[in-house]
Amino acid sequence: MHRATARLLAALSRTGSGLLIALDDLHWADPASLELLDHLVRHPPHAPVLIAVARRDRQTSASLAAALTRGVDTGAVLRLGLGPLPERDCVERLAPGLRPARAARLYAASGGNPLYFLTLLQQDGTGARSPLGGLGSLLLDELTPLTPAQRRTVEAVAVLGDHATPELLAELAPGPAGELDATLRALALRDLARSGPAGSWTLRHPVLRTVVHENADHRSLIRMHRTAAEALARSGAPAPVRAHHVEQALTGWDPAGAAVLLEAAALASATAPASSAHWLAAVLRVLPDGPRYAGQRLSLMLDRARALSVCGELQAGRDLLAEVIDTVPPHDDSGLRPAAVTLCASLERHLGRYARAEALLRRELSRSPAPPPADLLALGIELGSSAPHSTPYPTVRADVLRTRDLARRLGDGAAEADALALMALGEAYEGGLDAAARYADRADALLETLSDRDLALRGESRARLSAASFYLERYGEAERHADRGLVLARRVGPPHILSHLLQCKANVLMSTCRLHPALELVEEAETIARGIGSPDLLALALANKAQVLLASLPPGNPESLAVAEEAAAVAGPRTSWWASLAWCVLGFAALFAGNPERARTAMLRAARPDLSGLQPSMRPLFLEVLVTATVAGGDPGSADGWAALATADAQRLGLPTQRASALRSTAQLLAARGRTAEAAEAYARAAGEAARSGATLWEAQSLLLGASLAADGPAEAMWHRGRALAESGGAHLLTGFADLIRTAAPAPPPPPLPGLTPREREIAALVAEGLTTSAIAARLHLSPRTVDTHLSHIYRKTGVTTRSALAALTARAAQAR
Repeated sequence: MHRATARLLAALSRTGSGLLIALDDLHWADPASLELLDHLVRHPPHAPVLIAVARRDRQTSASLAAALTRGVDTGAVLRLGLGPLPERDCVERLAPGLRPARAARLYAASGGNPLYFLTLLQQDGTGARSPLGGLGSLLLDELTPLTPAQRRTVEAVAVLGDHATPELLAELAPGPAGELDATLRALALRDLARSGPAGSWTLRHPVLRTVVHENADHRSLIRMHRTAAEALARSGAPAPVRAHHVEQALTGWDPAGAAVLLEAAALASATAPASSAHWLAAVLRVLPDGPRYAGQRLSLMLDRARALSVCGELQAGRDLLAEVIDTVPPHDDSGLRPAAVTLCASLERHLGRYARAEALLRRELSRSPAPPPADLLALGIELGSSAPHSTPYPTVRADVLRTRDLARRLGDGAAEADALALMALGEAYEGGLDAAARYADRADALLETLSDRDLALRGESRARLSAASFYLERYGEAERHADRGLVLARRVGPPHILSHLLQCKANVLMSTCRLHPALELVEEAETIARGIGSPDLLALALANKAQVLLASLPPGNPESLAVAEEAAAVAGPRTSWWASLAWCVLGFAALFAGNPERARTAMLRAARPDLSGLQPSMRPLFLEVLVTATVAGGDPGSADGWAALATADAQRLGLPTQRASALRSTAQLLAARGRTAEAAEAYARAAGEAARSGATLWEAQSLLLGASLAADGPAEAMWHRGRALAESGGAHLLTGFADLIRTAAPAPPPPPLPGLTPREREIAALVAEGLTTSAIAARLHLSPRTVDTHLSHIYRKTGVTTRSALAALTARAAQAR
């Protein structure tokens, strides 16, 4: 919806000379409008659109202030501090003809605020000496002339809101026959009330309704809300419709009223979790303390924590659950404790606190007496979900296997599917591909037998199967699992699972070179992650976004590197799966930005000394960055070990895309040693491997790298196919690279190496001769660091990222001369 709105604004702006949207009193905006504005700040429409907003600093929510501050930092927002309106402008515009002495007195009292000036002007002579609430005072002034019956009717309309029918108004504001019709006509003439569909009535503006409601007599409001609740109940209105009035009428513990609120919370739990959490909080506020209600209080706290987790309030839900866990004794047999521990550990996990989650679960699993089998299942599945993020999957493999076996013994197919999905993902990550494929197939088969109700709770299992299938390079299955999970997650949440599923599908779309829809998905996932407040989830979303941006933006665009840097900064010193990925993606982005040393540093930071930080089933792809960065740094000999390890890993894994990565690493080393024909052949084989798995993006990249080194005939065929694949998928990085290395252009070539300084052209020529960085430094009497700096500039200006590609480009430039 946010993207559609941005497109609509852009379209409207192009119908004329541009579009100006003015939003006053933004501090009163509803949360949905603020979310839209936040999206527009982060993704400004590429069109002449200007949004001018006015707000009060002290009444601005933290989320709105943060969004606008981010916009100031990125240049999307210009902040203008408004000072007092000059006295002459204030008087001449608002009260022309006012006596100078009176005008000066009113202006001084208003402080130059035109709203306060108007308020004081209207109040002058009534004894008031200071503004009494600005706009609120102005609106209340409109109510002053009303008769008591008209005032009661206005308050009744404010209480009823969307349900202000004449029948209900007559109950809330009773009077003689015919009086209500006359009162409503009088209010309409004053433009205080307006008629709506089906004979309903509403006040002129929501702000007017708020002002009226807040300034009505408290006892009168309670009576009206109680009457409204009773009348709606007699008409058969559902609990969610009555709940607002019941809550407003509660002055203490009322079992009947609490029952309405609890029914409303239950009905809203799946579709409106924030409302569910609100109604539960209302009951908890009036529920008496004491032993008699202790169990009910704990149960309601658990239910509210569930609702908070579904609507993305992870920290608030976690804090509530911690209170439940501390209150329920270990020997309690109500089932509250294990349920609270399981959910609390899940929230800790999604907040990135994996060690805390694992400790909480293991403590509960080891308590005596042991939890019932059904609770053991839930605890075991959550342990298998949390532990692998902070420790290698093999350390928890036995725990997950026991959970799977327990689910089988209990005949719980849904729990068995959850455990198998965990096992599939863990084995696929670690490179145990045969086992991963078996577990994924079995989990998929079990999911197909579940009811819709059980499937609605399996969004995370779908995400795990999608990720496992992606690592297995079964891209069709990965997309199918993501699509099925997205249908459920968009309907019932929770948002953190939706973010995972969006990223799962985006990864498939990126690898198969469908970059525009992939970018839309990762941007939506990023928005969710920012709202949840989980550093790891945000780091993962930003890392995936950086990957998509890298492929979809033309060479030299710095946006992908900026996003990757943010991902690594958010990940910080963490060593989880996702934090490691963030640093790996930073290595990719730095390499393509022409900074091989930064790329190498980032990859080694992700890998750790024993390489345990690199995902085993994708290690050849990550090692390719190390090889390329090391070769680009002029030290191909140091890259031999990385390339050999990549080749060994690829042979062990047997995955085509990983074999393609290992072949590209080998090609880099061959080209650096002047064996260009062999390098071109390795790139061609890499393209064939990528094509076998359907990884179109990597196929196109391999073809174009090979085209830069191959003989004229094969090079032309590789270039045309590689560029066509890249262009059809929106891979502007590769189409830009293709245009730089094209081999069969009929038009005259561009000027040799345009944009390079004489020193940079000199260094490029020496690279073409096959000299290392140290040799170039000795030849030109420069330091190696200075040569590396020049190379970084050359890579950025030419759009190439490897010494072999730069050598090929330099050679063609020399031929053109």
